[in-house]
Amino acid sequence: MTVNETQGVDGVLASETRVSLGDLGPAASRHNWRRSAVAVDGGTVFAGLADGRAIAYDLENGEAKERWSLKGDDERSVVSMDVADSLLVTGERGPEGRVRVRSADSGDLLWEHASAEDVGSPADGTVFAQPFVVDVQVVGGTVVAAARRYERDGDLREWSSVVYGFDLAGDLEWAYDAQASPIAVDGDDERVAVAYNRCPDNHDHDHGLVVLDRETGEEVANWDPGTPGERRVGDVALTEAGIAVASHGDKHGYLLDCDCGEIRRVDLASERDLEGETVYAYPNHVVAADGRAVFVTGNTFAEECRDPDGRHPNEHTAVGVDLEGGDLEWSHDVRGFARCVSASGGLVAVPSAQNFRERDAETHAVHLLEAESGPLESRPIEGISSAGDLAGDRLAVIEEPVEYHDEGVTRGEYRLHVWDLE
Repeated sequence: MTVNETQGVDGVLASETRVSLGDLGPAASRHNWRRSAVAVDGGTVFAGLADGRAIAYDLENGEAKERWSLKGDDERSVVSMDVADSLLVTGERGPEGRVRVRSADSGDLLWEHASAEDVGSPADGTVFAQPFVVDVQVVGGTVVAAARRYERDGDLREWSSVVYGFDLAGDLEWAYDAQASPIAVDGDDERVAVAYNRCPDNHDHDHGLVVLDRETGEEVANWDPGTPGERRVGDVALTEAGIAVASHGDKHGYLLDCDCGEIRRVDLASERDLEGETVYAYPNHVVAADGRAVFVTGNTFAEECRDPDGRHPNEHTAVGVDLEGGDLEWSHDVRGFARCVSASGGLVAVPSAQNFRERDAETHAVHLLEAESGPLESRPIEGISSAGDLAGDRLAVIEEPVEYHDEGVTRGEYRLHVWDLE
């Protein structure tokens, strides 16, 4: 049964509605694979769930009323989602890696495409081997979707990937293939930017960022941090002035012009020596809002081991960078790993999950920031935030239960949180 719980609170996040999403086993403290998705469209919130279900909730008078609900199965999870032009686009992780497009009003399936036809079927039975639609977006009359499949044979790791451009009726207009790992897309009326977080040395694709023509899929520009190894770009955001890029290669943020020429470079979490350990953190996210690029970094890693004693001083940090001057204007400790970041108007939402190293449940929270000045408000989450979307005057976050392996205690529930902004 769906349970609604509404709380009135003071602040910008003025009221909160909670909706139970059913049973879900807890994620272990070191596992944060994507299992859910959420999208906001005015007074409606859409949730895609770990068991493949999709649900639409209409928000009215502090309650979430179910508009429609679709059955799923335990072999597939909805892991990416966008809503625009009365269409709900979902991307799945599962045997077929399906892109599905539905009527946002009724939930009726309009068309679908199985990415496994292009990237291949799972090489084994693990979740990591399944085709994975990492990002979907509706831009300028085009449905853009990026899918990948991972395969490992001993020390050899392979990625097969494709970025699609469909028209709204489902006809494939173009496809861009690469033996690399896409992580995010961003688009506007003219361009589609694709971020690749891994580009293996044994293949020809060596660009962490590719910019495609939205209508034709033709590559019009590319960029790479030029660093050794397969780590390249963590996220990308298109701006009116150019492109903001979170570089995994050198742990910097970049501001590029529209032709991918470098304008500014900002150190976010590059290598530091801490008592004999060389530590760093990856910039995992970037969004553009109110003339700023807001970057968010992730966990501390070390060159010598995966579990360092020290912590990079800029791990789990959101920073605001002026798009014109390139100046770092503010920073804020979000205290844990952020699965996603979203922006609307001049606001940025960072749902922060667990701190993998410290395992402190007090760090679980949702942070609302102003792109111009930084921290605005934070709200605690009992479990971990696995998906979030900020649009207009509403913020939606999906919470999942988590169990820290050294405690044996399950924290939180599988539920949807929706805040109205004032």
